[in-house]
Amino acid sequence: MPTDQNATPATQALYDFLKRSTAGPTLFGHQDALAYGVNWKDFHEFRTDVGDVCGQHPAIFGWDIGKIGPEPSNLDLVDFRHMRFWMRQVFRRGGINTVSWHANNFMGGDAWAVGTPTVAAILPNGSHHQAYLDKLDLIAGFFHKVNTGPPNYQPVPIIFRPFHEHTGNWFWWGKPHASAEEYIALWRFTVRYLRDEQQLHHLLWCYSTDIVDNEVEHLEYYPGDDYVDILGLDDYHDLGEKENTQRLTARLRMLVQIAESKGKVAALTETGYESVPKKDWWTASLLKSIISDPVAARIAWVLVWRNDNAKHHYAPYPGHPSAEDFRRFADSPEVLMLDGIHGISEV
Repeated sequence: MPTDQNATPATQALYDFLKRSTAGPTLFGHQDALAYGVNWKDFHEFRTDVGDVCGQHPAIFGWDIGKIGPEPSNLDLVDFRHMRFWMRQVFRRGGINTVSWHANNFMGGDAWAVGTPTVAAILPNGSHHQAYLDKLDLIAGFFHKVNTGPPNYQPVPIIFRPFHEHTGNWFWWGKPHASAEEYIALWRFTVRYLRDEQQLHHLLWCYSTDIVDNEVEHLEYYPGDDYVDILGLDDYHDLGEKENTQRLTARLRMLVQIAESKGKVAALTETGYESVPKKDWWTASLLKSIISDPVAARIAWVLVWRNDNAKHHYAPYPGHPSAEDFRRFADSPEVLMLDGIHGISEV
């Protein structure tokens, strides 16, 4: 069961599906896949770059709510109204939505504005706590509007992945800028406020580190089993220029073992190789890292980052050098795309 005892039936069904997915195959995900691709942007069409390449869409669709509130669009210029529409379409087609949050620093600057004790400041009794409450209210308003539409307007399940990569030093909530006690207090407060005060019962909570080498590092900032549904890993390091597939496999094996010991789901929540310069990267690097160990292969999904332009992209588009290898990847029995999803109960 999800940690939220009042989770909606659709959210419970999604969590059950994710737990069953550990038996394979691994779901494939892509960030902002419907919002734009290389050399296109179209609100009206259900289109993805990988769909153009292989005729199959991702099973997992990643979104981000950075800059929610002051701007009509997020940090990557995705309109929030359009985002809600796409999330609804994903759910109607049987897909899964996951949302990250590159939150602006509440003491000034963006998510990468580090060096300030922001986490302590936004906790209860902190100098910026009210500003944090105001932001959570905006997020709650957004999530409440992610629903199935007429006639029933039932909430669409969302995997929420806030305060990710905290084991690194590049975000204001990262390890050098907040103690484990502060991070845990912030996570637990956020869960309780959105779940209990704002009555959001269609969220699954994903705790996602950057690369770590052992269980102690992974769990140092862990908020507790009552506040986490999914254990994630973000790892660009082992699949990029200095590729080490064996090291990634070992990290995934460790992640799965930790998650299963707690009755949780494990996922490779972000990865990729910018521009994918290696023609056989999908099968010889990514897929190899996952399936070469039977424990590591029990991750529920893998998500690669967004396709912004011909230089900054993480998935193929028509004519890309890795397109043929991606077709082999998508057709592999170890990989699940959108059309292959069956068994998630509909609202």
